[in-house]
Amino acid sequence: MECVFGLVGDGFAVIAADTSAVHSILVHKSNEDKVMILDSHKLLGASGEGGDRVQFTEFIQKNVHLYQFRNGIPLTTSAAANFTRNELATALRKNPYMVNILLAGYEKDIGPSLYYIDYIATLHKIDKGAFGYGSYFCLALMDRHYHSGMSVEEAIDLVDKCILEIRSRLVVAPPNFVIKIVDKDGAREYAWRESVKDTA
Repeated sequence: MECVFGLVGDGFAVIAADTSAVHSILVHKSNEDKVMILDSHKLLGASGEGGDRVQFTEFIQKNVHLYQFRNGIPLTTSAAANFTRNELATALRKNPYMVNILLAGYEKDIGPSLYYIDYIATLHKIDKGAFGYGSYFCLALMDRHYHSGMSVEEAIDLVDKCILEIRSRLVVAPPNFVIKIVDKDGAREYAWRESVKDTA
């Protein structure tokens, strides 16, 4: 019952994801962070099989760091998205990863951008998007309430509406969500929306 969704606003992009690590009918933990900070100005939200998701996102993160280390400049968001798509496409012919990705970034001269990359290596630049069972509700709400040039407050309000809808409409709804944002000041955690705490 995973859900990852994101949108682009006025000078920023935001990605939110559930934090449940599940297998079959069991919840293993409810504080799994599925939105990775790739570098100073990039976020990568992923859903899919736990092992594939962790291995593939860490592989992408380390290669983005390696490129910057070797060349002295970071990859653009577009270049990082195309690299990610290419790695998924290469793996598709050998040992495919069951991973769906939303990649957000910010460039000084371009501004914020959001890319949709699915497990069969489809790549699209989008303004709003979602993966998982929650996407049925998120996409409907975004179609209704999203507009270009949203402020941070408007975007977070829309994210909260999506979370509330997922919690109230899905039969097996994830209780906790993490929200991260990227803008001119960099990529960072914005907030958690928790209804269940993990016990020590």
